[in-house]
Amino acid sequence: MTAAIASSMAITTQRPRRWRQSCLPWLYLAPVVTTFILWIYWPLIDAFRLSFYQWDMLPTTPITYVGWKNYANIFTLPKFWLALKNTGIYILGLLPLAVLLPLAIALFTADLPARARNWYRAVIFLPMIVSPVVAAAIWRWLLDPGHGMANIILKMLGFGSVRFLQDPKIAIWTIIVLTGWKLIGFSTLILSAANANINPALIEAARMDGASRWNIVCDIRLPLLSSTILFLVMMTILLGAQWSFSYINVLTAGGPLGSTTNIYYLLWDFGFSSLSVGWSSAAAVILFIGFGAIAFLLFRLIDRYSFHDN
Repeated sequence: MTAAIASSMAITTQRPRRWRQSCLPWLYLAPVVTTFILWIYWPLIDAFRLSFYQWDMLPTTPITYVGWKNYANIFTLPKFWLALKNTGIYILGLLPLAVLLPLAIALFTADLPARARNWYRAVIFLPMIVSPVVAAAIWRWLLDPGHGMANIILKMLGFGSVRFLQDPKIAIWTIIVLTGWKLIGFSTLILSAANANINPALIEAARMDGASRWNIVCDIRLPLLSSTILFLVMMTILLGAQWSFSYINVLTAGGPLGSTTNIYYLLWDFGFSSLSVGWSSAAAVILFIGFGAIAFLLFRLIDRYSFHDN
């Protein structure tokens, strides 16, 4: 009888302890989960709800239910298709600057002396530290068609003045170059860290077998860097429109003639310039669904084509 009572008391004391142990991880995760719900998932759900309404965000204005009308209007808007086309141009233009050029820099500076390598990386990473708004203001002065330093240098070389931000055919490429200029340092840092993480024994074994530097790059470094390269490609595709927003907003405001407007700037323009929260929310939902599908495909490609030495 005494043994039964003791065993039952032991079980009752173990239950609260097990309950505390099972709940403790959730308590640690509670701040992060709460932050995600309040700042990501709830705004996403609210944007989906508002996409079916017409409202100008004024407290005194009634919210009118319009159903799928906002989506239908956006898909029939020429500005939307132009912004979608420009988004594709941004992505294609940023891929060499955000992936290929940093990859070349990371590979061909890996064998430099430590002091020189650190100096090169510090200089390349410097644009990433500068605020986008401050950088855009400086570039506005440098690219001024009348008195900018860029045009002064071109005139000294015998070329004519170039309207970098005023010509519809050149403005979008100017924004792409400025955005890529800021991203080169970040991508170079990521690729340099991944390159330094490669097992040195593989490189030494290849050199002992007579492999040239180019053979080592093609047969060892690039395959082992494939997951990092695909990650940067995914980041550029998914976030390229967002990264260029500051330069578009400060330098061109989507112009001239909408030539620099992308899908991310368009939904901001609907919400804060036109004060059409329904159109802005509908554009945000379209953006989320489209890039969500692209992200799913890219994750599948990363899982399939990534190569690891372990």
